[in-house]
Amino acid sequence: MMSQRPPTVWIDDSHAIVRRGMAACLQQADFVVRGESAVMSPEPVVADLDVLVFEYGASALRRAVRLAEGRGTRLVATVREVTEQSVREMVDAGVSAILPHRTLTADTLITSLRSVVAGNVALPGDMLARLLLHVTQTSHLGPGGLNTRERSVLRLLADGMDTRGIAEDLCFSERTVKNVVHDVLTKLNCRTRAQAVAVATREGVI
Repeated sequence: MMSQRPPTVWIDDSHAIVRRGMAACLQQADFVVRGESAVMSPEPVVADLDVLVFEYGASALRRAVRLAEGRGTRLVATVREVTEQSVREMVDAGVSAILPHRTLTADTLITSLRSVVAGNVALPGDMLARLLLHVTQTSHLGPGGLNTRERSVLRLLADGMDTRGIAEDLCFSERTVKNVVHDVLTKLNCRTRAQAVAVATREGVI
């Protein structure tokens, strides 16, 4: 059996030293760095790209979402100043991980990207309260909105399990798990798994 290919990443940051530092860390961790850019110039090439790491800004977020739309590329945002508005915008846009510069280390970068590649989300703990408040305000979930299978998948998502782990635990195929997750996101009006878990937890569904 052939081994799985190394995950690919593109790094966008306005500071060359930050870009080179992230690239060096990720390459040592067996990621393949496809390219670098500053404020989306040159435009990242996302064809068959696993992760696009970009420096948060309203314009950069819109461009990153546009580039990744309809592809399997996951978005990871680095943030210089964390605000409630920026967290809401990124979560609503489907960003899989948020990495504040003030706490960014080689270990947190590598761990977060590995988690994202595995299908999980990575949000700093101090952001979860803001996220919960936001999704509570925007959610209209009814208590009977999810079936038993959907609740089971959500509980495992809340435990931090990825698609493969959920499939093995529930004896489903990975395709079935992905379909159930899609249905859950649709029913809860959520863009990401993190949002869905937060909504379901706050509403007492899981």
